[in-house]
Amino acid sequence: MPYAISKDFTFAAAHRIDGHAGPCRHLHGHNYRVRVRLAADRLDALGMVVDFADLKAMIEQVAGPFDHRVINDVPPFDQLPTTAEQLAEHVYRGIAERLDDPRVRLERVEVWENDTSCAIYSE
Repeated sequence: MPYAISKDFTFAAAHRIDGHAGPCRHLHGHNYRVRVRLAADRLDALGMVVDFADLKAMIEQVAGPFDHRVINDVPPFDQLPTTAEQLAEHVYRGIAERLDDPRVRLERVEVWENDTSCAIYSE
């Protein structure tokens, strides 16, 4: 696909990874960055893959509920491990549900816990 866009969204949240043998089993926090990448073979009538404002709204709907929260308390993570990998899949599926333009393909979601650690989900 010749056209692609990505949008970053940041939020601060705490979590713990239950069952982890190391320090991640304790409550700790991150300034997360979520990056969503979309692609299309052709642009819409305005010359866009998707309007950045529309993509921002989708990301806020999916990832916004975690901001300034303990992720372990927010469904579905009250039942799932709170790893960056699981968060990336959750955001991917939430964005995919909201995309209604058959031209546009969701390529990947990245969840960064810090400047050097990132998990990626794509299908």
